[in-house]
Amino acid sequence: MIKVETMIDNFELLRGLMFRTSLAPDRGMLFVHPKPDKYKYWMYQTLIPLDMIWMDKNRNIVEIVDNAQPCKTNANRCPQYGGNQIASFVLEIPGGRAKKYGLQTGQTLQW
Repeated sequence: MIKVETMIDNFELLRGLMFRTSLAPDRGMLFVHPKPDKYKYWMYQTLIPLDMIWMDKNRNIVEIVDNAQPCKTNANRCPQYGGNQIASFVLEIPGGRAKKYGLQTGQTLQW
């Protein structure tokens, strides 16, 4: 089981896990977007590696990025991740956890 913080308003969605120096192995952050769309994420000002899991409105996993690394350069030079599929939710967990939990596209997450 993963305990998550839920991000809903615009400020929360933009800030996410920026500036945090750690994330416990059983913790994560769930981003709830206002409408289904293709949402790209980046690691600017994020200090810890993360796995990112995009889910559709039914909580089916539609895309996973494993172990995205912190971006320590200018914002305009940071790579963008995901956003290739329509999603309503994005879950960020510590890097390497998606594989440890056996997460794969097509699976449904429960909460």
